[in-house]
Amino acid sequence: MTTAKTSDPKTMLDAWLRLWNGDHSLAPAIVSEDFRPHTVLIDGGDSGSIRGVDGLVAWIGHGRAAFPDLEFAVEVPPLSDGAYLSVRWTATGTYQGGFPGAKADPGTVVTFTGTDTLLVRDGKFVEYWLNSDALHMLRQLKVV
Repeated sequence: MTTAKTSDPKTMLDAWLRLWNGDHSLAPAIVSEDFRPHTVLIDGGDSGSIRGVDGLVAWIGHGRAAFPDLEFAVEVPPLSDGAYLSVRWTATGTYQGGFPGAKADPGTVVTFTGTDTLLVRDGKFVEYWLNSDALHMLRQLKVV
């Protein structure tokens, strides 16, 4: 079980992946109320409106809505440098419909990759840089 204010990189990363895999109960223990992501959202907007535990959980939930079984797995072992933690992941899920502009049939299995870089302060994630292969995902969904 993950406890608040742990700074062990493996424990933090395990909890982070479980959070993205749908276990939102972990968020308060590992995510700061000052949390903010840095990424371009799938709709082209920026991530400036996503803040804190509730913002992250809502964003994850929104992303999982079209892929309820979406599962993230570590592709390359994490790198840790002081307060920073980075990991390369692969996500696989079954499209259930509802993604704007998608022409793929429900039941289409989608796989894409990305890299998370996280800043840990006082045992919690405070900043998050996301790079994912959204274009590859959009092609599988027949959006582009």
